[in-house]
Parts: sequence; structure tokens; C-alpha cells
Amino acid sequence: MTKCYILFENHGRLVLRTKEERDHPACYQCAVQKPTSKATINAEQNIQVLEQHMLPSRQCVFQGRPCLFQRDNAKPHSARITTAWLHSKRVWVLNWPACSPDLSPIEIIWCIMKTKNTTKETRNC
Repeated sequence: MTKCYILFENHGRLVLRTKEERDHPACYQCAVQKPTSKATINAEQNIQVLEQHMLPSRQCVFQGRPCLFQRDNAKPHSARITTAWLHSKRVWVLNWPACSPDLSPIEIIWCIMKTKNTTKETRNC
């Protein structure tokens, strides 16, 4: 079983790491990634991606139960047409600041899942 440790630096940054990563430099430096591609996406393309990938995944994982969809404030994500589409599909949205992986609850959730669910069987949808 892997334990996750939380470290607060002087700047108040949250760092998740395993015991083996105690002195690893990546645990002490900024983890924000900038896109390396010059490709862009507009709101209509974003809706296509959501339609083709997010909706089927949501149905498979949550099977009609309520859930939150986390998004940042990038223009294609927060455009009126995207917001209206999400509303029409009854998607509850959790807005999140852009470029903030340190704030993302998924990092903490992955840690909890890894430590508590290592003995549970999983199945494909």
C-alpha cells in the first residue's frame, strides 16, 4: 500500500508525494504545465469532444447519478454556447481557475483511491 504525504512549503503550496519521492526535485518546484502545441480549439469543437467523450464516460461511470464536471475558464470551456450545451445536457459544472493543477481535487482523490481501493476489483464499462 502506498501512502501519500502532504507537504506545505513556505509559499503555502500543496505538494502530494510518496515516501520514495521525499527529496525528488519535482516535489519542490512549480508543477503548472503550459501547452506545448500551437493547436487551438473553439467552443464548437469543444462541444464535439464533450459529446463524443465526456457524455459516454459520464453515463458509464455515474449511470445517471448526479456528478460534477470540472472545467477551467478557458474561452472554449466557458463560452456561452458551451455553457448552454452543458446546461441542456444537465451537466453540473465546477468552474476552476486555469493552470491550477495544485488546486485540483483530483490529485487528492487519486491518492485516496490508491490507498483505500487497492483490494477492490474493478470492471470495464
